[in-house]
Amino acid sequence: MGFQLPTYETRLRVRERKLPKWYWCDPGLVRAMKKVTTPPAPEERGALFEGMIAKLIRAYTDYRDLCDECFYWSTAAQTRTEVDFLLNLAGEFVAVEVKPAWTFAESWCKALRALAALPGLCRRHVVYPEGPELRTADSIEILPFSHFSNPLASDALSPRGNSPR
Repeated sequence: MGFQLPTYETRLRVRERKLPKWYWCDPGLVRAMKKVTTPPAPEERGALFEGMIAKLIRAYTDYRDLCDECFYWSTAAQTRTEVDFLLNLAGEFVAVEVKPAWTFAESWCKALRALAALPGLCRRHVVYPEGPELRTADSIEILPFSHFSNPLASDALSPRGNSPR
């Protein structure tokens, strides 16, 4: 009914969390078990959207070898800096941060910037439901969901691949 995402230990001079993250096999399963039929509340959207991205990454990893391993990264500090997904393909990494909001905020990039010193980190993405595709001055790609999911389907989200368009 669920799967776990292990934490990645980068040893980037910060104390890191060591516990895995758990996802339901279907992001809406918890709502169904609670017999909730109303539209998702704002506080639910983040977990549901992140769960959907987790399931998508897992499916493409299982069926198309998207990556060798998938992790998440988080500091143990009280600030709790976290990158939702860290895809490892032969020692090269793609970091993915998921945000449920509809308008880009520069603060979304904080965790991706904290991970910038990771050896082998080739690409950094922020995925949000809908909006324009953007790129920060330090090459973080801000992608609406469709601009992230289409490259997954066409095997174009490789660490060294072209920017998804």
